[in-house]
Amino acid sequence: MDSDRQLDNCAAVCFLAGDYADGHQQDRRKICSNCDRPVKVCLCNIIPSEPITTVTRIVILHHPHEQRHKLATVPVLSKCLDNCDVIVGRRLRYGDCDILDSLHDDALRNPNFTSRAIFLFPGADTSPSQEINHWKSSKNTVEMTNYVLIAFDGTWKHAREMMRASLSFLSKFAIQVHLDYDIGNDGGTIFNSDLILRKEPFSGCMSTMEAVAHCLRILEPNGISVESNLIEVLRSMVKFQASFLKPMKPRPKLIKGGREGKI
Repeated sequence: MDSDRQLDNCAAVCFLAGDYADGHQQDRRKICSNCDRPVKVCLCNIIPSEPITTVTRIVILHHPHEQRHKLATVPVLSKCLDNCDVIVGRRLRYGDCDILDSLHDDALRNPNFTSRAIFLFPGADTSPSQEINHWKSSKNTVEMTNYVLIAFDGTWKHAREMMRASLSFLSKFAIQVHLDYDIGNDGGTIFNSDLILRKEPFSGCMSTMEAVAHCLRILEPNGISVESNLIEVLRSMVKFQASFLKPMKPRPKLIKGGREGKI
């Protein structure tokens, strides 16, 4: 461990982390012990020195595969917020999180229970959702302040599986909400947006960090400031990551009739 080395821009202590495969040591990378990212792409200089305080409690179900993904935004988001719980797994269930257990128990005890918890995911026939602004402005929630925001972090496919696996638990005390989206249009990529780290399945999809930021704008008393701070971190992260990538030309896609399309 190289505990004496410090980053010039953030004074974070770094150590050597080794990757192993088949019992053989591969190239080792220096990892920042503060932001847990390779020193080459350390983000300590853009992460707030003091975590942002929110009245809203944020609970994120983080798919196990995302732990290995270099473009995951949740590890950075959790360091930006002081009221954020990250649960690694594929479903939410009783016993995973104290605040969710408490809400679950309150809902079972009180037939007039009014939910202050929401989980973010676009609606479908089997699980309809409300636009988050409409939900917040409803007469049942207008006096609430201590919201609980639940989000699923993973690929689109994984997030859908995680939501469905958690639905029997969440539906007892939480309301499904969504931000605006358009399933009829393709989503963007890192090369045409300053906030996108990966190709999104359709317009309106976004990273977990951006989605949480937009929700907090609506839920928090000082939501505009909270959103602005989080988006600025994300924008810097995307710009930094994009500087290491080379734009790729669209690959030709063969379609019936011998014509070429683009993907």
